[in-house]
Amino acid sequence: MSKNIYIYGASGHGLVVADIARACGYDNIIFIDDDKNRGYQTFEDIKENNPIPIAFGIGNNQIRAKLYKKVKENGFSIPTLIHPSSIISPSARIEEGTVVMPNVVVNAKAYIGKCVILNSSCVVEHESIIGDFVHISPKVAIAGDVKIGNFTHIGIGSSVIQCLEIGKNSI
Repeated sequence: MSKNIYIYGASGHGLVVADIARACGYDNIIFIDDDKNRGYQTFEDIKENNPIPIAFGIGNNQIRAKLYKKVKENGFSIPTLIHPSSIISPSARIEEGTVVMPNVVVNAKAYIGKCVILNSSCVVEHESIIGDFVHISPKVAIAGDVKIGNFTHIGIGSSVIQCLEIGKNSI
């Protein structure tokens, strides 16, 4: 039996999310994109087909939040996708819609909010709190007991030392 998933966003980030969905056992990937020039179905085309979950292939935090709200209001489920090569502590908590890419490590009692992107090979150490709609880029190292506010983007290769707080909407 086929396991279906919509990926909202058909650009490069959407392609990576599709690979992670395949690694999570989805074998029928259906891209949707509201830019009709891309040649895919739009959300309006599929919004009555809500038994199929929707994952987000959108890197922009603000746009991802707006689409998350629209998708939830229309009754779709939003899966959390965790690549099998990642290491997630049993005491960590990851909210819906988050995408965990290959080789990510999330350690003890870390909290990851809604629709977060934990990009390839990043590390989130013990007791850190990552807010909703955050993007943690590849190879970022977040030390223990760090707090990162909603809608923040931590750029590629950054290191955040222990016990820091980064406010919302920061880059």
